[in-house]
Amino acid sequence: MKILGIGNAIVDVICKIDESFLTKNGLTKSTMKLIDESEFKKLLSNLNIEKNIAGGSVANSIVGLSQLKNNVSFIGKISDDKLGSEYEKSLTDEKVKYGYIKKKENIPTGTCLILITPDSERTMCAFLGIAGKIGPADIDEKLVKLSKLVFLEGYLWDEGAPKAAFDKALLLANKSAMSLSDKFCVDRHKKSFYDLVKNKLDITFANEQEIMELIDAKSFDDVIDFGISLNKLLVITRSEKGSIAINGSKVNECGSKKNLKIIDLTGAGDLFAAGFLHGYINDKSTKESLELGTEMASKIIQKIGARLNQ
Repeated sequence: MKILGIGNAIVDVICKIDESFLTKNGLTKSTMKLIDESEFKKLLSNLNIEKNIAGGSVANSIVGLSQLKNNVSFIGKISDDKLGSEYEKSLTDEKVKYGYIKKKENIPTGTCLILITPDSERTMCAFLGIAGKIGPADIDEKLVKLSKLVFLEGYLWDEGAPKAAFDKALLLANKSAMSLSDKFCVDRHKKSFYDLVKNKLDITFANEQEIMELIDAKSFDDVIDFGISLNKLLVITRSEKGSIAINGSKVNECGSKKNLKIIDLTGAGDLFAAGFLHGYINDKSTKESLELGTEMASKIIQKIGARLNQ
């Protein structure tokens, strides 16, 4: 097994909205907000659904890696309900080995509203459901040990059982990577994320906002200095400014693709990570890995959703 992803198993509910919907509902554009089931239902009652897609940040990356012909698996907690069964099938249909055996739960499978404004930005409201209840018993030790690399998401990290699941995976992993996921996520868990990046992870993925929030950077030069001092692989996406990978004193940059017809930025970071990890796990250079990440991200932002073949 090349890569095992561990993340939130979430069904994405994609809806197009205008800016006023965000204002009216007190939502901050381009961020992710955790909501409860009643708030989820209330928001949904005022929306037109474009489509439902099995999502979750790391799951999107793992499907991308599978489409690039890598042998991959995924662990995400789902309930044995209609959405849970659909979720699992959508991954196994993509030749992803599903590493969690679902059972009937009192809490339903997680869902996330992905609200797309006319400028193609996406704002997310997630009801984690059973996905947020993942614990160490849900982590298949054998699968972790058999994988060359374990890829985790910041969205999954939380005090209690999820943190214990994270710690177990990191302890057993041959190599580990994580996406910081979201600026608010970083803000909420800054001390813990800083410790993970500094002391536990081999590879960290972040966008410019997230990494600057993590280290309280005044300028991007502070980020470069931090990356060099880290002596691990730090991969940063910078929207139209492209991407950068810092590994010790080596700094590689890659420009963004121009003249794209951008429709939806939902899966940009997830598919960038898929492309980069595809290069990394198949012994490509850091520069080539950045280029593969950029290629995957540029394809996905020209369609709705975070799956290339849908």
